[in-house]
Amino acid sequence: MKADMEHWAGRLAALSAESKVPGASLAFYCDGQTYECATGVLNTATGAPVRTDSLFQIGSVTKVWTATQLMLLAERGLITLDTPVVDVLPGFRVGDAEATATISLRHLLTHTSGIDGDLFLDTGRGDDCLAHYVEACAGLEQTFPAGDSHSYCNAGFVIAGRVIEQLTGKVWDQALREQICAPLGLAHTWTLPEDVLRFGAAMGHDDHGGTAPAWGLPRSVGPAGLICSTAADVVSFGRAHLTPGALLADPAMLRKPQVDLPNPYAGGQQWGIGWSLDEWDGHEVASHTGDTIGQHAALWVLPGSGTVVAVLINGGRSVEFQHRLISELLYELHDLRVPEPLGPPAEPVEVDVDAYTGVYERAGSRIHVTSRAGRLRMRTEPTGILVGLARPRSLELAAVDATTFVGRADGDSIGDAVVFEIRPDGPSYLHYGGRATPKTG
Repeated sequence: MKADMEHWAGRLAALSAESKVPGASLAFYCDGQTYECATGVLNTATGAPVRTDSLFQIGSVTKVWTATQLMLLAERGLITLDTPVVDVLPGFRVGDAEATATISLRHLLTHTSGIDGDLFLDTGRGDDCLAHYVEACAGLEQTFPAGDSHSYCNAGFVIAGRVIEQLTGKVWDQALREQICAPLGLAHTWTLPEDVLRFGAAMGHDDHGGTAPAWGLPRSVGPAGLICSTAADVVSFGRAHLTPGALLADPAMLRKPQVDLPNPYAGGQQWGIGWSLDEWDGHEVASHTGDTIGQHAALWVLPGSGTVVAVLINGGRSVEFQHRLISELLYELHDLRVPEPLGPPAEPVEVDVDAYTGVYERAGSRIHVTSRAGRLRMRTEPTGILVGLARPRSLELAAVDATTFVGRADGDSIGDAVVFEIRPDGPSYLHYGGRATPKTG
């Protein structure tokens, strides 16, 4: 079935306008053909139009590329997933000595290392920036013992990037080009600003359409989220994960479940190697999303149908936009119904919420949970380098069951799921945004 791109260009424009998205680029592969369309502007201050060859920041979708790089090295026999990081990086340290000795590459790629890992540290623009970043990880504490749970960890992927540098003898950016970009012919995928500026590049925007306070994140967090690309290049990368030999001999290995997620309502039920894993209407779905400063990206791969979809935007209500777009597109292509996001129950659920109140804290975020008249309220505050780049959020939480709640911030049409975990013999956690945040007060 040939896709009607006049229709999808119109829908992309309409959905962007409804979700206050300044500019968007969509590409998808279906039935042997790649389709592309774009809408809006790259920068509201200049009015430069988005084209299908414009570059956007894909944020944490980068992590799937970094995971793929390590798997390529594993296929060459240089490492295994269970190789301890210290075996490759003898100087690697975190705050806990047992974790230092225990953390493996599998822990890094599945977000099960337990490292309190939202360390957005600028260690300079030099080729040694990842080495200096890993040195700074010596001060990071453990959220939980390695392998004990799942908590999204940016630092873990920077450490993985440094492992790639050590094994290849090249800086991560160059290794990326040689391992992935060159073999797949990705001419519009870059990491450094001096390369990106040769193309039309998107600027991030705040909730009101104004330009973001900065263009991008420091080079030192590159392996966790610094790729800039076109939607079509991202689709080509996704397709390689459905084709044995395109990059990896067995790309399906990355889609094998490694850990069940403690909050299965925020993007997937399980995590593989680099991929978030879910099932929609009987279809296996591997995906990843990414956020940088005012930009958002999403990549979905459906192995059963061979369909791959990527969408890149530079502001607006990203969760609402991506859900509406992928829901319409997959229903049209495959009669597939994407599950609706978790919402409050039709009838109120009575829960004793007092045990959940308090302060929860991790690197980059402090969360206050209070109660009033039996209802929970949650306020998140960015800390450290994220102050001024991320915004505080307040959510009124409605109980879904005894430990699961959902809340919607002002202006959002889709709620956020929050799961509380109280361990009788250990700390309590708040699972939100993919992170496990321990209770500290």
